[in-house]
Amino acid sequence: MAVREPSPADEEASISYSQWGVDFFLEAVSEERLLGAVNTIAGHPIDFGPMGVGPGRIAKVRAYGEIGQALATREPGELISYRVLLPVSLTFELDLGVEKQRFDAELLVPLTLTAVARPGVKIYVEATPPDPSEVRVELKAQGLRASVLQRVANVEGELRRFVARYVSKELDKPHVRQARLIEVSRAIDKAWASLAPRPRPDDGVMADLNDALVQEIRDNEDALLADPGSA
Repeated sequence: MAVREPSPADEEASISYSQWGVDFFLEAVSEERLLGAVNTIAGHPIDFGPMGVGPGRIAKVRAYGEIGQALATREPGELISYRVLLPVSLTFELDLGVEKQRFDAELLVPLTLTAVARPGVKIYVEATPPDPSEVRVELKAQGLRASVLQRVANVEGELRRFVARYVSKELDKPHVRQARLIEVSRAIDKAWASLAPRPRPDDGVMADLNDALVQEIRDNEDALLADPGSA
């Protein structure tokens, strides 16, 4: 479909402040910007343990891996909200003392991100952490014994709880919270600065004229200061 060029009537049309605000939010809080805020934790390594568990804390548990790049889908409703899936690749080791069992897991951690208005012309992206039951797990056990142990030890359940807590803590860290804050006033200041008046072409001419006058006065200062009656 052909794109229509804006007409003078379009440029002169006006809308209400409230409609402008809604349009601004839709433009400012785009999927790309939201994902940029969440992806500040993408690539972060996960390395937990080893930690003693069970009777006597004889068994040791360790988990390590990293967080991947998030994917987002716009949620219906009045608020600007996105459902985000954060992938996590994780290796989960259970050391029983006599042998070590390993499980490789691919997880999808759901988050809900909602843009809210704050005083001072600011936008903050609220992040609702996941419930462990919402975390999707695809688990691969290494070896037949590990497969049996998987059902007995409820490895999937432990992974869901661990990853849900971990992501919630990461999202609450100061630098991640700061990445979810959009200070619109700063962007406006920069925009206005870029629109500041530029020096006119004749400003350079006037500067040259001033320099020439100064030099002329310097060259003839004796004549200017001479007593008229002495001539």
